[in-house]
Amino acid sequence: MRSQNIMTTRMNHLFLPKRALLAALTLLFTAFVFARDYTSLVDTRTGTNSRFEFSRGNTYPATGRPFAMHLWSPQTGVDGNGWKYTYPAKEMRGFALSHQCSAWTGDYASFSLFPEVGKVVCPSSLRGARFNHEDEVARPHFYSVKFRNGITTEMAPTERCCSFRFSFPRGEDAYLLLDLLINRGEISFSEDGRSLTGCLKTNQFGCRGLHNFFVLEFSQPFFKPDTWKASKESGAVVRFKPGSTVEVKVGTSYISLDQAKLNLQREIGDRHFSQVRNEGRKVWNELLGRIDVEGTDAEQIRTFYGCLFRANLFSRKFYELDADNAPYYHSPYDNQVHHGYMFTDNGFWDSFRSQFPLTILLHPTQQGRYMNAMLDAYDQSGWLPSWSFPGEQGGMLGNHAISLFADAWVKGVRTFDPKRVHDAYVHEVTNKGPRSNSNGRAGFNDYWEIGYVPYPENTYGSAMTLEYAYDDFCGQLFARLSGDGEWEKRFGESMFYYRNVFSSEVGFMRGRDRQGNWTPDFRPGAWGGPFIEGNAWHYNWSVMHDVEGLIRLYGSDAAFVCKLDSVFSTLPIIDFGFYGEVYNEMVEMVVSDMGQYEHGNQPIQHAPYLYTYAGQPWKTQYWVREIMRKLYNTSPDGYPGDEDQGAMSAWYVLSALGLYAVTPGTPQYVLGSPLFSKMTLTLEDGKKFVVTADGNSEENVYIQQATINGKPLDKNWITYQDITQGGSLHFVMGPEPNTSRGTSKVAAPFSVSWGEK
Repeated sequence: MRSQNIMTTRMNHLFLPKRALLAALTLLFTAFVFARDYTSLVDTRTGTNSRFEFSRGNTYPATGRPFAMHLWSPQTGVDGNGWKYTYPAKEMRGFALSHQCSAWTGDYASFSLFPEVGKVVCPSSLRGARFNHEDEVARPHFYSVKFRNGITTEMAPTERCCSFRFSFPRGEDAYLLLDLLINRGEISFSEDGRSLTGCLKTNQFGCRGLHNFFVLEFSQPFFKPDTWKASKESGAVVRFKPGSTVEVKVGTSYISLDQAKLNLQREIGDRHFSQVRNEGRKVWNELLGRIDVEGTDAEQIRTFYGCLFRANLFSRKFYELDADNAPYYHSPYDNQVHHGYMFTDNGFWDSFRSQFPLTILLHPTQQGRYMNAMLDAYDQSGWLPSWSFPGEQGGMLGNHAISLFADAWVKGVRTFDPKRVHDAYVHEVTNKGPRSNSNGRAGFNDYWEIGYVPYPENTYGSAMTLEYAYDDFCGQLFARLSGDGEWEKRFGESMFYYRNVFSSEVGFMRGRDRQGNWTPDFRPGAWGGPFIEGNAWHYNWSVMHDVEGLIRLYGSDAAFVCKLDSVFSTLPIIDFGFYGEVYNEMVEMVVSDMGQYEHGNQPIQHAPYLYTYAGQPWKTQYWVREIMRKLYNTSPDGYPGDEDQGAMSAWYVLSALGLYAVTPGTPQYVLGSPLFSKMTLTLEDGKKFVVTADGNSEENVYIQQATINGKPLDKNWITYQDITQGGSLHFVMGPEPNTSRGTSKVAAPFSVSWGEK
């Protein structure tokens, strides 16, 4: 941090002018506070200047605890779905409980609170309070806003509950509106006017039977309670004296009203609002402080901690603790109550690539619980999770739960039975699930018979082939552990099926029909068709497990590097191709101005790291730093596309550390270019892994030398175990590439082709 530099300056210049001394003291105090209160570095409104046509994150000011069962957010949208909070909005309509992973998913089991004075206006489409952003405070653990009408709202959530404080102005009748946001619910008021209870009944997103039980406790009695219904919404209203300051404690449960009361007693109890807020600050400071960064660029530091915050929100804890503190949950899969842990609200297509490889570094115990939760979800639903929200929703491609299992196993998190994983995966790859693309395997018969998923017989066929081949690489591990030689052999062959959709004629992955004919009129920039949410430029690199095999398809390292260079040098021209119209990702690619590189979508996010496989790691170092510099910041425009359950944020956090997991399912993290002069990672067991970079700056992005624990490091990767045993990774940085370091094939990261006979 800046404090060390400031201290040195003060010691060398003891007789500063009065104004300069005051400025130096101010900077010293600021750095000191930042070093201790990491939450002050995070603005949860980053990325909220988003809309349907163009995403700068599609985030909302999520307020809560890490991986909490609920988050809470200010609500500017009408019903709390979609774009829940957009930065350009001038009015607020509520403060809503939220589970939303992104604007595209909507929300479920949500309700909101809204304070108002004067006339009672119930429907969210008609009510609203004007506000200015200067009157907001948006931190991970705490949100507050003062409306122009004089009302101040403050909220401080726990994992399953929330503490509110509403301060009403004098002179007008004050009331609090409870909005269930749907017409399916029950509400009851206590006789003493100090609490209300209810149950929100939801069948949103196919989760029939999911109930959200809640209890609200008030610090002073309300009067004239009433219920209301309007349009598609329903709720309650309670009134208070003008000028009142009211604390409201909200407890919730998916299991029962008694459990909601137990959650409230356990997580808030008799504590006042400020105590709950301070506890939340402590929780987040402990987590954010797990990666302590030192540098001189305040904007980079704030961006880093904003990303670290987002990377620790999903997947969501879906379990609760009974009277004996044992975990149990109401399953969104079979509508029954089970003992154990459950997690939800994650789409693995987005997050297996970066968010989970970061989570397993910071939270291996939770990751172990997650593995068993996925197997329990399989037992309860018949399918491994793919896009849970809160039950399986389908969406995107692949069988990427297997990536999480493989990544956990090779990194030493072995809390689960590999035979259960193998059996579940074989079922996945030999059946088609009830959803359009995910669960099971669309096109599985063709995939096993002819070695690829044909297009146009299957929309997105080539993308499916690439995703399936990587998944089968992960699946082979569990076939081997289970002693299933037949499937070990089959997966050992199918993980190379990516070759069957590579056209040497055009030098790209390409659509191919069942008869083996390539899709005519090939244009690499055409979106859709054989690819999902991208084009051939983006999906060409989706061979994470065998980059060397992809290099061999091009004939040489030089030819591969030339093609990879072209991603960034080709004009960012939109060819909406098979979609027939312009989508937001296309516009986001153009605005990023990095050729056909589209960081706003996952399939290409690992591509900058592939130079390390082809003997030119300095190009990885250059492009990784360019992406961090150009495409991320702390403003409402802070992301270059959908943030996606922490996936885009985790990419930044790992890349800032100088590391990235190109191939989850191996223990390797590939080297990039560290962003800060020093980063100290404190592991779950208290061990520390320290990354230092001498001479690091915006110009000095190139690694000149590297050592690990004092020993020379010429490889372009380190392992999970290198990190978790504690130690140091040291770089010397410079302004020009070192073209002699890390250039051999021995230095290249893992590829399965090295083991192929």
